[in-house]
Amino acid sequence: MASVYSCTECGSNLNLNSAHAYPPDFYFEAGNKGSVSFSAVDPTKFKFEKEDKLRPFFETVNYWGIQRKRTKIKCNTCDCLLDYVYDDGPPLTNSPGQFHMGPSQVIPRAPRYRFKTKTLRITST
Repeated sequence: MASVYSCTECGSNLNLNSAHAYPPDFYFEAGNKGSVSFSAVDPTKFKFEKEDKLRPFFETVNYWGIQRKRTKIKCNTCDCLLDYVYDDGPPLTNSPGQFHMGPSQVIPRAPRYRFKTKTLRITST
C-alpha cells in the first residue's frame, strides 16, 4: 500500500516515494521524533535554501558546535518550510573515520531529508 505525501499549506503532491522512507525506528543522531525521513526526494518539487548561522547549537551530547550550516527544505509551490536536510544518514564508506573515531563529523554520510509530520498530509492509496 503506497502513501501520497502532500503539503498541508497548499495541498500540492510532493512526489515522495515510500520506498525511500526510513523505518520509523531507525536511529539518527539528530533525532527522528515527529518526522518522516527519506533517503531521496524529487528535487523539482522542493526549494533548497542554504542556511549559515554563527551561534552555539546542541543536537546530541556529543554533537555540538558554534557554526551551523544546514539546508532548508521548502515547498516549491507555496514556499512553506517543511524541515531540513541532515547529514546523519547511513555511512557512504566502510571507513572507520579519521583517527578511527566514529561520529558523523568525521565519517562522510548520506543526506537524510527530514519532514515534520505536521507539514505533511499523508493519505493511503
